[in-house]
Amino acid sequence: MPNDFNQKIIEEFRANGGRVGGPFEGGRLLLLTTTGARSGVPHTTPVGYLHDGGDRLLVIASAGGGPKHPDWFHNLVANQRVTVEDGVFTYEAEAVVLDGPERDEVFARAVEADPGWGDYQAKTARVIPVVALTPVTVGPPQASSPGAALKAVHDAFRRELALIRKEVTRSGVGIGAQLRVNCLTLCQGLHVHHTHEDEGMFPFFAEHNPELRPALDRMRQEHERVAVLLDALRNVVSAEGGDPLSVLREVERLTDELESHLAYEEEQLIPLLDASAH
Repeated sequence: MPNDFNQKIIEEFRANGGRVGGPFEGGRLLLLTTTGARSGVPHTTPVGYLHDGGDRLLVIASAGGGPKHPDWFHNLVANQRVTVEDGVFTYEAEAVVLDGPERDEVFARAVEADPGWGDYQAKTARVIPVVALTPVTVGPPQASSPGAALKAVHDAFRRELALIRKEVTRSGVGIGAQLRVNCLTLCQGLHVHHTHEDEGMFPFFAEHNPELRPALDRMRQEHERVAVLLDALRNVVSAEGGDPLSVLREVERLTDELESHLAYEEEQLIPLLDASAH
């Protein structure tokens, strides 16, 4: 039977590029579509996730601490190929249930980041499963135009930076393991995005729109400044006994530089991207 609450979240998520209100507001959320173990019918469920560094995302089958695993978990055990929507991209992924020390380490990170996961485990006799989702095929961003696709990618970085800033602000005396992973994942994502622009999009525009070359030169220089700030953030979060104040200072420096860069890039490139699509 369809869950009306979940359906409203799904519709809001899809209508707003992954942004929702209510209990999921300000959190990391994805839509997970599994194939019914008995029916063979696709079922979509909103679930929270954790970064795991690299490409993997992690989801936890908590069912709010209930006595039984959620339906989506039973489905993916029967059929490991799932579909993930993250608000920007929709892609197929392979689901792997973690066990042993790997499961315990990931779950400990989750509890450190949000003690609510520990509360759920305390409420149930079952061991709450942790599942890793590894992309198999990833296509272009889900957007109405190339310009909207660029804006969606930028907005995802903006949201992640805002989340990290909140997490650093409420940190204790040190930097938790999951917060460290979140920061390093952001750094890697921005590096990859800017590399693709430097090696693909910018040369294309320089060739076909020579009048844009001064703006492209500026954007490349901004990429270099962002890269320096990313290195500084990596260094402070990787340091032994990382200091939250130092991390917050670097996050704020990165946020200021990146916001200015993203706004300028959108101003310069979105009109050209959308014009080239017609």
